[in-house]
Amino acid sequence: MEFSRTQVGIAASAGVLLVFIFLGYLMWLNNQGPVLSRSEERDPLSGIPNSISLNPLRDRSSERAAAKFIRAMRDGQCKDELAQWERDYRRKYAAFICDSEAQHPLLSWELVEWEDAPPLRILHYRGKRRNTPGQRGTYKELFSVTLENRDSEWMVTKYDSMY
Repeated sequence: MEFSRTQVGIAASAGVLLVFIFLGYLMWLNNQGPVLSRSEERDPLSGIPNSISLNPLRDRSSERAAAKFIRAMRDGQCKDELAQWERDYRRKYAAFICDSEAQHPLLSWELVEWEDAPPLRILHYRGKRRNTPGQRGTYKELFSVTLENRDSEWMVTKYDSMY
């Protein structure tokens, strides 16, 4: 089957147009913040949006640091993670967190909100936890990890959770 020059020209022009649209979309995404949109519906108690749309081109270094911290807490390494907190005013708070995490271990979590207040970043998660050892089942609750950008490295400075 032969194609005329007009058909080849139209096909090539359409291909080039699609490439330009795609590159324009990538440039637009690159200039956006980490959260592209938040749902209008919010949780009545916490005010956290029911869903958010995250930018696929966002810097995920803070998310990786938070995930590492959360995994360590889940895997029973709470005292190692909070060792620095033991040296300052957060000593009792660190002990409370470790005891509570041992009683209500995290099973899964998902990012539900992102707040930037440079140099701090607060990542809110919805987590699924196991009930206390004497009870069966699981429950969902919100928790947050506050990170501070110190010399281009994200450090966890606060962990908030309701047990």
